[in-house]
Amino acid sequence: MNIATIAPDWPAPARVRALSTTRAGGVSRGAYASFNLAAHCGDDAASVSENRARLAAQCGTPPVCWMNQVHGTDVVDADLDPADLPAADAAVSLARRRACAILTADCVPVLVCDRAGTMVGAAHCGWRGLAEGVLGALVQRLPTARENLIAWMGPGIGSEHYEVGSDVRDALLDRFPVSVVEQALRPSSTAVKWSADLYTLARAELTGLGVSGIYGGGFCTYQDARFYSHRRDGVTGRMATLIWLSETSG
Repeated sequence: MNIATIAPDWPAPARVRALSTTRAGGVSRGAYASFNLAAHCGDDAASVSENRARLAAQCGTPPVCWMNQVHGTDVVDADLDPADLPAADAAVSLARRRACAILTADCVPVLVCDRAGTMVGAAHCGWRGLAEGVLGALVQRLPTARENLIAWMGPGIGSEHYEVGSDVRDALLDRFPVSVVEQALRPSSTAVKWSADLYTLARAELTGLGVSGIYGGGFCTYQDARFYSHRRDGVTGRMATLIWLSETSG
């Protein structure tokens, strides 16, 4: 069975390769069926290894820089090939050696590249990472003017199914203008709860950083059966959203 992937719809240079995986095309079973790429969520290790091997074989990815994502702001240099699994939530690459990868099952993966196709990066954007400034940390690690960058937001949960409490609202108000938080958090039918739009928050942060082209969004991992969703299913697998620089522009 072939892997089913999503190609970003953005004007990235031909040397920039990127994709998001879905649940289809792997060997994992049960709650993890079938193309789970995460080794930390309880799936059989051999199944995860086989799925990762299929990713490389069918999608042509170079060695992948997997991370131990902790909802923080640390950024790893994927080209350094860290010996241990780095605790980080963003990665950058300026060489054609490794792919930056973000594992998600509701959080929003954000990909970034420059218009010349010489550098790429990726960030894991849940509400905690956005409140702490993970996108700013990523952009600061890319040595180019910010107006030279474009971004794509991959599959994440839609606001209709992402309810948060006052603690989240307070944390976001420490980071974003009130107008942005009011746009991103709509009062829920549940008392003292809000429906949160991660895409609105990510877009506002990228715009504030000076990123000149922002694409993607509009997915909902909760509603769309193609995707894993922690909020929907509890125990589940993870998709991967990857970006890398190819050896050629073809």
